[in-house]
Amino acid sequence: MAVQEAAERIFRNVERAIVGKHDVVELALVALLAEGHLLIEDVPGIGKTTLAKAIARSVGCSFSRIQFTPDLLPSDVTGISYFNQKTQEFEFRPGPILSQVVLADEINRATPRTQSALLEAMQERQITVDGQTIRLPRPFLVLATQNPIELEGTFPLPEAQVDRFLMRIRIGYPSEAAENDLLLRYAQEDPLEDLAPVVSADEVIALQQEVRAVRVEESVREYIVRLVRATREHPAVHLGVSPRGTLALYRTAQALAALRGRPYVIPDDVKALAPHVLTHRILINPQTRLRGRTPEEIVQEIVGQVPVPVEA
Repeated sequence: MAVQEAAERIFRNVERAIVGKHDVVELALVALLAEGHLLIEDVPGIGKTTLAKAIARSVGCSFSRIQFTPDLLPSDVTGISYFNQKTQEFEFRPGPILSQVVLADEINRATPRTQSALLEAMQERQITVDGQTIRLPRPFLVLATQNPIELEGTFPLPEAQVDRFLMRIRIGYPSEAAENDLLLRYAQEDPLEDLAPVVSADEVIALQQEVRAVRVEESVREYIVRLVRATREHPAVHLGVSPRGTLALYRTAQALAALRGRPYVIPDDVKALAPHVLTHRILINPQTRLRGRTPEEIVQEIVGQVPVPVEA
């Protein structure tokens, strides 16, 4: 498939800068091809910014980074209209959100008002400034980061915004061999500086359309629905996954199948993606939290309990 061939080129390019994290790069490409957004929750210094830049350069897309801070205003994200004294007219000065790949760094440090400036952009791929609606460029991918350790001076993301993220992932520390390889690669120069596009933005849009044509059999579709509905009925869950989460699991399964060279989805695609797609969309009840259980454990338990469709 064309998707797999293009993905291989992107993998080789991105992995010049990101060492030993093939699965993480694959999940990032799943988000890109499924036309969703990615929340990366991990400690500083493990390559979140490098990953975003490497993907943007590999697919020939414009890139912008927004450093979220408590004093950041919504207009700092979307842009402003200002009066040009030369032309005696109001003109729009675009903000950093009008890029194809946007890194929202430490998103939980901004106030809820500023965080909400991303909602329209992420869901509808447009922004509204002074009553004027502006379409965002395609492809459009938001990679937001947050530090789960340092909570002082942060504002928890509202559930409505968390639900807008297609997946939540963690990069994690590299293995000993990968970390040694990292030192060798970065000893003389930064590989990121030499990354050139291996596919164009127009090709990415075409690949996104191809992903939507990946076949999902009725039994697999029903399996996706049963998994999501099980999150709403589990005794440890206060709030289960929304229908948006059902669609997210469906779209990501299509993208993963295409990346792996298949024109059809298998149950293993769904099982592999469920922890990344569903975990951040459920709220566990206080008693479960006091027992030390986590949403990750609940989702894994559900995946283990829901019967997997088998070939007749």
